[in-house]
Amino acid sequence: MIDKSKVRILVVDDEQGLCAGVQEALRREGYMVDALTDSASALKQARERLYNLIISDIKMPGVSGLDLLAQVRAHSRDTLFILMTAYGTVENAVEAMKQGAYDYLAKPIDMKRLRVLVEKALEFQAVVAENNELRLRLQTTRADTGLLVGESEPMRAVARLIEEVASSDVTVLVEGESGTGKELVARSIHLQSARRDRPFISVNCAALAEQLLEAELFGHVKGAFTGAVANKPGRFQLADGGTLFLDEIGDLSPKGQGDLLRVLEDSAFRMVGGSELIRVNVRVIAATNKRLQESVAEGKFREDLYYRLQIVPIVMPALRERPEDIALLIERFFENFTAKHKRRRKRMSAEALQLCQRFPWPGNVRQLRNTVERLVITCRESVVEVPHLPDFLRDYDRKTTTFTVRPGTPLAEVEKMLIRQTLTHVTSNREEAAKALGISRRALQYKLKEYGLLEGEAAKTGEAPAGT
Repeated sequence: MIDKSKVRILVVDDEQGLCAGVQEALRREGYMVDALTDSASALKQARERLYNLIISDIKMPGVSGLDLLAQVRAHSRDTLFILMTAYGTVENAVEAMKQGAYDYLAKPIDMKRLRVLVEKALEFQAVVAENNELRLRLQTTRADTGLLVGESEPMRAVARLIEEVASSDVTVLVEGESGTGKELVARSIHLQSARRDRPFISVNCAALAEQLLEAELFGHVKGAFTGAVANKPGRFQLADGGTLFLDEIGDLSPKGQGDLLRVLEDSAFRMVGGSELIRVNVRVIAATNKRLQESVAEGKFREDLYYRLQIVPIVMPALRERPEDIALLIERFFENFTAKHKRRRKRMSAEALQLCQRFPWPGNVRQLRNTVERLVITCRESVVEVPHLPDFLRDYDRKTTTFTVRPGTPLAEVEKMLIRQTLTHVTSNREEAAKALGISRRALQYKLKEYGLLEGEAAKTGEAPAGT
């Protein structure tokens, strides 16, 4: 909702009576309104003070309305213009629209139409401002998507899927534990797609009350409910042409699930309280830390919506399943946070790094990221040693390497994880690793090839893959 008391409007017209009348009409609406009859003075004032909206006559002595528009918008692109014109000069108004005016009003001025037009212009400005803020946020997170680093096979598989789906508009479901980087996957898909220059809108479905969800997603018209004093676009409208990221989709209410399914099927919806059918071109990416298939079996999530969302599923691995990526992530985090906090460059000692690689990181990449930022702030040395590490890391039993296996995990996957953990945490020497695992070196070589670990291990240990 627009706070009118904070909206600043400038009225410019050499007809003093008209200028004062427009000023008074808008002041009664609650806006802050300045009025000037001298266009040169108006130009000077607009350079010194930021206005949301300028309402100006087109034909004035000295600086014309079109000149005022061009010069003000040269240094303040967000200021909107509504130009007033006599009936006989509509062609000037058309030219003004081409140069960037929001709209025009014919004289004599209909004050009711003026109020409506001002309200629409400010609503448009609010949408543009939100989109610009989101674009700025997107630009600042372009570097963050680079945090999807990893030489492990699970991360290579994720990177391949991102590249494959980015060129299409197919719906994607990103699954994984909290902190694994599901939103980074969504942003990476968006940035590699043809929609990269359009908005990326994020919605946390778990954070929205059921009674607000429909209005948040689809918007509402003025008067739709108590407090709806103006039309407000929803997230689908804001994401038109771009990408809508629905985080924590597993927490969507049953009604929200039904509403979402209809939009996915029809690419159209109605605002709350509205009758007009609005069509949008939006690519939807959803994410969840729940096992949606289990939620479907329990009747908590619609089966038809589940299959509509997971046309292409992407599973983000937990950090404990790719410990070989920890060193790369730590290096990237150090680089980012030393620059952000203007601290000298840091690195980890071999012992500190090994401890970080042994730790299971229940909070995943997010927990590692926060830990490294803490070290950048608290450690004064250029090399982070074990004593500098947080208590939860130093207290961890170095001699015990553990990883979590969920009930129902295939035995082959468990064996793959065990081999990877042994080569990472115990020894990278395959002869020694084979002895520790109780198998022959030849059997280990076969397992590495079978599970797709051979290439990653060769890169890490410097050994040539079998057959080269």
